[in-house]
Amino acid sequence: MLRSATVSLFHRTQPLFCLSSIYCSTNPMENRFTVDALYNLSVDITKIRKLKPWVLHQSPVYVMEAVAMLKDMGANGPVIARVLELHPEAILCRPEHLEAQKELWMSVCVSEKDLVGIIEKFPASFFTSPCHLDNQRANVTFFRSLGLNKRIVAKLMASAQQSFSRTVEQNEEMVQTLQKTYMTLGGNETNMKIWLQKLLSQNPYVLLKPPEVLRNNLMFLQGRGFSSSQLLQLLTKLKGFVTEVQPELMEATLTYSQQMLACTDTELQQIVLKCPALLYYSVPVLADRFKALLSAGVSMQQIMEMPTVLELTTQIVQYRIQKLHSHGYDIRTGSLHVLSGTKKDFEMSCGKLRLRRERPLFNPVAPLRTED
Repeated sequence: MLRSATVSLFHRTQPLFCLSSIYCSTNPMENRFTVDALYNLSVDITKIRKLKPWVLHQSPVYVMEAVAMLKDMGANGPVIARVLELHPEAILCRPEHLEAQKELWMSVCVSEKDLVGIIEKFPASFFTSPCHLDNQRANVTFFRSLGLNKRIVAKLMASAQQSFSRTVEQNEEMVQTLQKTYMTLGGNETNMKIWLQKLLSQNPYVLLKPPEVLRNNLMFLQGRGFSSSQLLQLLTKLKGFVTEVQPELMEATLTYSQQMLACTDTELQQIVLKCPALLYYSVPVLADRFKALLSAGVSMQQIMEMPTVLELTTQIVQYRIQKLHSHGYDIRTGSLHVLSGTKKDFEMSCGKLRLRRERPLFNPVAPLRTED
């Protein structure tokens, strides 16, 4: 009764060997056919027993249906084993649901190879409950109607599966709030579409936030003197998007920063526009970063001119200052521009400093070498 057609087929066509003490320690309550099938697929059963033991007790299971589908799309043995280890619930999905999921995903994936790549990274997004299928379909249609290309929709489905499991109405409410806010602050429709696509592709979890969070945060910043055009700038700079924080945190952060920099309200607003991420950091984090910069001899005026240095962790700041010093650069008198930026930007700056030190000086008195 416990043996599904699939496991029976697997049991008939592949011999099962008891080769390890781990395998032999099967709990009597476990579905032996499930354990046999997974073991022969080189799946780490101990990992499943540790994290999701309940899966091994279920019946019926559809191990080989899931395996066959993945193989048909080009997945090899190690990939299949990794998927089943990460998300063993995959073996509980009925064959008809797997086919429906494949059809849905292929409507937004370029190829089966791309879909296998998504399943390998986000197996839980593909092997979902059948009760979410209608919402998934409706949400795919909705996001495509916004002008999002297939690649972005596939990324949304993979990285934010909760958004596609919800009703379309819930996602519509947040999207409409974003659109309305953008337009109210002075944006235009053409730029709004581009911004929305970029926002959703880089921060898909924004859809799970209540619309009130966005409204409350913007109202707080308006109360701090930010104009509509400045708020639009913050909204279009993805690092400055204010749905991940609370007004209380921003109030504490802005107050502390203003006290440390001894700047006016207007100057503080300009600093935030240059470094929107400032709104996200807690006071202890900022205090630690200010301390690291000041102890290295950096002045408050330098920080005000290049506030993005506050985005760097204390460890990164200390490492970069030491490396710049080794190239003869004095951070106390030079620009902080070379200290800020990405790792690639910093390495390029160090390369230029190294070349500048190694390049021989031209001696105008020395005679020119000519051919005899």
